[in-house]
Amino acid sequence: MRKPFQLLALAAATALLTLSAAAHAAADVDAKRMANADSEPGSWLGVGRTYAEQRFSPLKQINTENVKTLGLAWSYDYDRSLGLEATPIVVDGVMYVSSYLSQVRAFDAASGKLLWEYDPEVPGEWLVNTCCGWVNRGVAAWQGHIYVGTLDGRLIALNAATGKEVWSVQTFDKAAPYSITGAPRVVKGRVIIGNGGAEFGVRGYVTAYDAATGKLDWRFYTVPGNPAQGPDGAASDKPLKEIAEKTWNGQWWTYGGGGTVWDSMVYDPELDLLYIGVGNGSPWNQNIRSPGGGDNLFLSSIVALRPETGEYVWHFQETPGDVWDYTSTQSLILADLKIDGKLRKVIMQAPKNGFYYVIDRTNGAFISADNFTPVTWASGVDPKTGRPIETGTARYTEADQREFVLPGPLGAHNWHPMSYSPETGLAYIPAQALSFVYQRDEELPRAGMAVNLGVTFAQLPPATADHPGKGIPVPDGYLLAWDPVKQKEAWRVPYGNPWNGGTLATAGNLVFQGTAQGQVHAYNAKTGQELWSTDAQTGVVAAPMTYEIDGVQYLAVHAGWGGAFALGAASGQPENINRLLVYKLGGTEKLPPMPEPIDLTLDPPAQTGDAETIAHGEPIYHRYCAPCHGFNAVGGPILPDLRYSGTLGTDTFFQIVENGALAEAGMAKFGQELSHEEISAIQDYVVSRAIALKEGE
Repeated sequence: MRKPFQLLALAAATALLTLSAAAHAAADVDAKRMANADSEPGSWLGVGRTYAEQRFSPLKQINTENVKTLGLAWSYDYDRSLGLEATPIVVDGVMYVSSYLSQVRAFDAASGKLLWEYDPEVPGEWLVNTCCGWVNRGVAAWQGHIYVGTLDGRLIALNAATGKEVWSVQTFDKAAPYSITGAPRVVKGRVIIGNGGAEFGVRGYVTAYDAATGKLDWRFYTVPGNPAQGPDGAASDKPLKEIAEKTWNGQWWTYGGGGTVWDSMVYDPELDLLYIGVGNGSPWNQNIRSPGGGDNLFLSSIVALRPETGEYVWHFQETPGDVWDYTSTQSLILADLKIDGKLRKVIMQAPKNGFYYVIDRTNGAFISADNFTPVTWASGVDPKTGRPIETGTARYTEADQREFVLPGPLGAHNWHPMSYSPETGLAYIPAQALSFVYQRDEELPRAGMAVNLGVTFAQLPPATADHPGKGIPVPDGYLLAWDPVKQKEAWRVPYGNPWNGGTLATAGNLVFQGTAQGQVHAYNAKTGQELWSTDAQTGVVAAPMTYEIDGVQYLAVHAGWGGAFALGAASGQPENINRLLVYKLGGTEKLPPMPEPIDLTLDPPAQTGDAETIAHGEPIYHRYCAPCHGFNAVGGPILPDLRYSGTLGTDTFFQIVENGALAEAGMAKFGQELSHEEISAIQDYVVSRAIALKEGE
């Protein structure tokens, strides 16, 4: 049901008071309640449900015996198709959820009635500072407030009853190409938030703000700054100087360094430790950022901090000297596992690099790791140190060297949340096999409006099983059930397509997952047997969650394809739709009919550029345009496929690209970054691709 963007705050507050669970004030969440989240299984208090973020629900009204009767209870259609990645939270009968452009909405979680909505009015042109779209992965609740990080770097506290802004702080310098897409966490009265932007040349950090006032409390940088400038006055000063700085070479600070904390964080109240997942280097090419090598701490690491001060406690680096964009920002899960007859407090992660790690969360000691997907960059992990045993053939150190590597930069597992069931002892991973051919590109962008990787995208080979000389596999994706104690696969469900949704495990012996092909599935958590599926009418990348109101269990999931692969690859997806779907046993609501397919007319203009100009435009296109409009100029369904653009060969093309005629719609002005001749070369390249498509090439 499509809702207009309007609602009175007074009506919202009145509606909240009529809820059956109105004994609490709106979003009345505190440390005690979070620590005891299992005592109220019907709630979903944080994006991972509990502090441990296992994304496991004790609810079992929906189970293997009756899941086949799940039906739609209610739905909400958004008015733009920009991709949805957030997991909703549900507190005292109210659902709070973020969407594209950092918008936030509150619903009556039983009926679907919209209570309030908030739009931070993020400038559309900020999209140019993101690698992967206008997405947002969730909100946090604390003592009557709902917190959201915005794409343009604000951390905002909203009144949970009305949706009115309480305070707002700018978390980064807007002169730099940072962004926020991750969900904040609240720990001991502090809102913790990181940021993204390593692809554009920034230095990563995580910051704590007072939850009541928004005052900055502490900041931890993840990579060293310029040694000549001295300490930053941050919690990270000492460990960066004593531990990290010696692992870098050259003048890395001039390129940013990277290490953004753009997604996963998790807190252990018993140990009083906050764990953060640190991202990739900037640029990817280590020959540029740190010539001579080095581990480059704390890139691609899990770092433990004291939440009250930001004090460093320990770290574990999963990919030393990363050159492949192997972030460690993927789901961090806390669990107690019996290993070799001893109960161990562990933190688990299946990062991009393809190895599943089990680490002692008390001290960062390595316990075990094994590859959960095929990898070519390392033959294994040293059983004593946890350091990867590199094959020696994956680092692209020479100028003309091209190295086929599996996994590629999109990872064996990306941000899509995995879950863990303490009842089955299995982790459920949205796994994938996506390879890449890396080649050095020494020409970095002149400013921050393009990917700052030191790697060329223009040499991407076709993803076919018989690619000459390399046997590059067709992109694949599957749901993988993994035993973290045995470090062994338990079962898998093949999909044939990568970039599938996050997972949810429940005490009903079920695992739920949406897929890139537009289905929501339920599987037997022990065996992988499919028990139920339904059509979402659009690709799903977000993770489902579940809650209970008045004795009725609901399943909720955001549907709407988005993220890096959806933008940058030839998707083959139907038209994108953004909606919130909520199911219950016996639900009888119906989705509206699918919209009529858009009839795209391929009518490219005559080619005016010569072969040399087209060749010049190809790498410029891939550096500036491909992250949004697709590699090899094959785009859709979220943003336009430029091969079909009616502006090709017209002055309108230059008005848009050079002068920013569509800046508010997200198409930034590139005239300050690219010359008219360079933009013309991009157009010639796109026209060549359109002509090739029309001629069947």
